[in-house]
Amino acid sequence: MKDSPNLILFILLSPMVIIYRIAISIRNFCYDNKILKTKEYSLPVISIGNISIGGTGKTPHTEFILKMLKKEYSVAILSRGYKRKTKGFRIIDITDNHYDAGDEPLQIKQKFPDVIVSVCESRTAGVDKLLEMYPDLNLIILDDAFQHRRISPGLSILLNNYHHPIAKDYLLPLGRLREPRSASHRAHIVIFSKCPADLKPIERRILSQEVDIMPYQYLFFSTLKYHDLTPVFNAEENKIKITELKDYNVLAFTGIARSSDLASYLNDNSKSLKHIKFPDHYNYKQKDIIKIQEIYKTIKSKKIIVVTEKDAVRLKSTDFFNEEIKKAVYCIPIEVELICSDEERKQFDNQIFSYVRNNKRYSKLYKNSYSG
Repeated sequence: MKDSPNLILFILLSPMVIIYRIAISIRNFCYDNKILKTKEYSLPVISIGNISIGGTGKTPHTEFILKMLKKEYSVAILSRGYKRKTKGFRIIDITDNHYDAGDEPLQIKQKFPDVIVSVCESRTAGVDKLLEMYPDLNLIILDDAFQHRRISPGLSILLNNYHHPIAKDYLLPLGRLREPRSASHRAHIVIFSKCPADLKPIERRILSQEVDIMPYQYLFFSTLKYHDLTPVFNAEENKIKITELKDYNVLAFTGIARSSDLASYLNDNSKSLKHIKFPDHYNYKQKDIIKIQEIYKTIKSKKIIVVTEKDAVRLKSTDFFNEEIKKAVYCIPIEVELICSDEERKQFDNQIFSYVRNNKRYSKLYKNSYSG
């Protein structure tokens, strides 16, 4: 049963939902029937994205796929660079700040300094520029590009948040969906992201039925694994082992789309937790940091401040923390893990590597088997 919105809200917003659905359906119809042109490329292009607003784990999944491929292939990442203050195409340097690069592309570059990470508002212009600059490039991964249909990716991965599944959501502005649920049929691989690590087989079967997987699609499940905490400002400080978190009183503040998973983890694995939420991609101001420092002073020791990797990228561009508090600020790295058997993992790897190795466009079956 779908989660029903408030009845009054449903009545008020339904006309807007209808108008939005019509507009999106016309757009998809035009792309599906080649009225609006899409561009294909001779090298493999992998798209990772979603059809809901934020919080599905696009960046960690992009890092997961990148980690799989980068040892064997020359890979470039292309992102929009959301909320950056620069314009046009840009190759990200590890010394950039998030105002120039966007927080997510810069996070990827800092974790994978040897990988080409780029940003551009136009995905086609970005890919064209990458091919011009790096003629020996083997493949391109498009971050957050499921809806950017001007490029036809050879392999499309759609993320479906376990806690806010597509099957139980509604179109904007009533719900979180940017496209109708049927748009998920464009994907070749669907991943239920942010699942509990102990997801039961019976629940997997229920979720598989809800998501309406097509015969040509593959369904997988992933969870987030938390790693040892690393200092944000003082590299000489020691890491804090994830198993030692239970000894600390934690003040966490987050500027991400959905922070409930992290807050729940910290609450269960620390002595105590105070959590301050900010909007996604939030640029912290001096008054915010002053408030955080004041709250931190009220917490009993032993204590630390915990932020996400994305927040850490933005915080490094600020100079508002005093030196004493800087020593207490740690980020908690996350990594995607598939919840699967060895055979299922082989199947997943084969889907990724066989596409890249064969360097073929996907078949007509994939192109014609969805309604958009």
